[in-house]
Amino acid sequence: MKPLPRTAVRRSWTLAIGSRLGAKYSWVSPQILFLLVSGTQFVILLSIVWWMWWSQRPGVEEDLIKCLAPTYKGDFSLPGAQLRAKGLNRIGNLLVPNDNYCKFEDWIIPIFDKMLEEQSLEKVLWTPSKVIARLGKEINNESSYLYWASKNNVPVYCPGLTDGSLGDMLYFHSFRSPGLVIDVVQDIRAMNGEAVHAAPRKTGMIILGGGLSKHHICNANMMRNGADYAVFINTAQEFDGSDSGACPDEAVSWGKIRGSAKTIKVHCDATIAFPLLVAETFAAKREALLK
Repeated sequence: MKPLPRTAVRRSWTLAIGSRLGAKYSWVSPQILFLLVSGTQFVILLSIVWWMWWSQRPGVEEDLIKCLAPTYKGDFSLPGAQLRAKGLNRIGNLLVPNDNYCKFEDWIIPIFDKMLEEQSLEKVLWTPSKVIARLGKEINNESSYLYWASKNNVPVYCPGLTDGSLGDMLYFHSFRSPGLVIDVVQDIRAMNGEAVHAAPRKTGMIILGGGLSKHHICNANMMRNGADYAVFINTAQEFDGSDSGACPDEAVSWGKIRGSAKTIKVHCDATIAFPLLVAETFAAKREALLK
């Protein structure tokens, strides 16, 4: 892609994007790829945005697995017992063959072996974000957003790294070659530090879904007395007291969003709203600058 003009360089605010979409990750990954491939030039050149990406575990392992083997479209109503007998795992209306996870294991275990060696010989302190950066580098596939994040030094945080197949692989590896340590404390320092050290710049949040990633981003901003901008996109409601369903004003009461902040909660499927948001903001801005 054609780079943006260097005269546009100006760092003015820090934006954190979080996702807890699980199976729906695949429908927003094109927009994440766009922001990392072309939008990262915004980071370096336009510099109105400094990208950080908080992710739930599915957004990590599924990004890698799709580079190793295909996932298929199925249906939400397919019987679980029949799928189990055929070696197919359903994620919403997506079907993932067992063989995909075998290929994932064959690919990732040697990487864990190397990481353990580096921990022992070079005293490397692994954290979830360092592991993710390493895996993005190792996958070496331009269809992977983790590849582009690693290539462009965009930090990807995932506090729930072990919740899923990636955790299974770490479990298996701990029997074969015990000793690999992944330090979550260093990442919480880094995550909170991203917000604390953003001053005097402003901070903003775009959160797709909710749950773990939403709470971590909001909590990090509490360390700086609140974010200045917030966009929540999800279909959860407040009545059950869930974190996902909470509106921005609840975060204001905690000091996670400033009382003077500009906020909105969009009650919509993120796979519909986020592509439109990207098209009408970041993509449109980039095209205007290139004219």
